Amino acid sequence: MKFKNLVASTALVAVGLYSTISAAADDAAAKFRDAFLSGDLSWSEVEARAKEEGEVNWFHWGGSEDLNAWIERNVVPAMAAKGITLKTTRIAGTREAVDLVLADKQARKGIGEGSADIIWLNGDNFYTLVQQEALFGSFANKVPNAKNFIFDPANPNSQLNLSDFGTPTKAREMPWSGEQYTCYIETTRLTQKTAPRDFQGLETWLKKNPGRFTYVKPPHYIGNTFVQTALYAFGGGYKPFQKSVTDYTPEEFAKLVEPGFNYLKRIEPLLLGGEKAIYPQNQAANQALYNNGEVDMACEFGLYFVSNQIKTGAFSETTETLAFPESGMIKNKNFLAIPSNAPHPAAAIVLANVMSEVDLQISKLKEIGYPLGIDMVQLSEEDQIRAGKAAPQHYGVTDMELAALAVADTNASLVKVIESIWIDYIERKVQKPFLQIVVDAMNKVGK
Repeated sequence: MKFKNLVASTALVAVGLYSTISAAADDAAAKFRDAFLSGDLSWSEVEARAKEEGEVNWFHWGGSEDLNAWIERNVVPAMAAKGITLKTTRIAGTREAVDLVLADKQARKGIGEGSADIIWLNGDNFYTLVQQEALFGSFANKVPNAKNFIFDPANPNSQLNLSDFGTPTKAREMPWSGEQYTCYIETTRLTQKTAPRDFQGLETWLKKNPGRFTYVKPPHYIGNTFVQTALYAFGGGYKPFQKSVTDYTPEEFAKLVEPGFNYLKRIEPLLLGGEKAIYPQNQAANQALYNNGEVDMACEFGLYFVSNQIKTGAFSETTETLAFPESGMIKNKNFLAIPSNAPHPAAAIVLANVMSEVDLQISKLKEIGYPLGIDMVQLSEEDQIRAGKAAPQHYGVTDMELAALAVADTNASLVKVIESIWIDYIERKVQKPFLQIVVDAMNKVGK
């Protein structure tokens, strides 16, 4: 009995000691966060703490071997030079990391106790973390390389930095790269002269060439973006889609999106597969259809996508980017965000700053064709020239043409509503009035 009591007492002491240590760690992490966000720490103090933390775990999409190799070749040594080991967790989809952060939060893992230090994300994933109050705070405008971005709301060129799918960033994430939704054509089968330039033209072309086009199936973000682009074209442009879901009644939103959805329903029998339309599951499947000659035109994110694919031999040299649709091609930035319970917050902040260095950004552009996240107008004349020379070649279009067609992405709060409408109205062909489908979609996402 005495032995059992001794074991129990020892266990209680151990639990108490762990709780004390954990509480002290939480307190230290909270003090660091508060001091940094209030501007009371010098950058050298931040770097010193990051070196003490010793490591940082970056969760990012791991589907590109070129990107993975570039990180190992450039980012890992840059962080090692600062005494920090970069650990990367490669994930199939950003939602995996977001769900992990939310699970940690639900398990009451407080500041300094989480699993993820920093996540590559944007759009509805950022919106989710904002809604759940699961972000570290406004760090992006407080690091040395903030000078490479425009964060001034009075400057119209700041829009892509200040808003992420309609959600104000408030410096809670650091811009890292950027992309534009583009389409591409095989010019031996579909020339620039005969290719459609708008959605009406696409329908006309499909009537003459049925089955020669399709788009990625929502809710994949590539498919979502095609749908959103069509809704813009028939819904008065991109501006109505910058509003939050809470700004619309179901009747108002149904009126806004019904013309675009009716268009998508109308062209469905003209897509690959005819009456049993084939919607590829992801961009790789869509690329395979294109390369196999089953479609003549395809769309996905990638400002320099065609150039990169030609460079690696993945696409024929007769592939060209198409300026479609002329009503506007969605463009956005992607970011690095730090969860509120990041175990190594100082190291995460240092990584975000390193990723914003001019040399590293130009390297990313030159070596793997990932667009700059930093703003060109903020760079010196010499660095602007370097960046211009590093940019991959365009085929079929110019930078100026693409820039002139760039429009903002859809407000994140509307994305899942649009997804749900597409699934019911297009995929499942639910036999309900369109307004009821919209009501159901809004209720499903918790308006």
